[in-house]
Amino acid sequence: MDTRLAVIGILVEDLSATDHINNLLHDYGNYIVGRMGVPYRQRGVSVISIIMDAPNSVISALTGKLGMLQGVSAKALYTPVESGHGT
Repeated sequence: MDTRLAVIGILVEDLSATDHINNLLHDYGNYIVGRMGVPYRQRGVSVISIIMDAPNSVISALTGKLGMLQGVSAKALYTPVESGHGT
């Protein structure tokens, strides 16, 4: 299966979306290599970065679902080359 390494950057302005975000990340957990979340209290937001090794379609699906949540912005940054390994 061809996979890509990607980082999804997530900005959470509506902290009530946290449970939805965590549920989505749990659903895609097989593809997640690492995760870091930083609450930025001075601005009232949280910043989350997700590292994934997954097919393009999986990365795009998760990014799209995250971005559809109220008060959440998500963008993916991909490596330029697909690899033949992954989950």
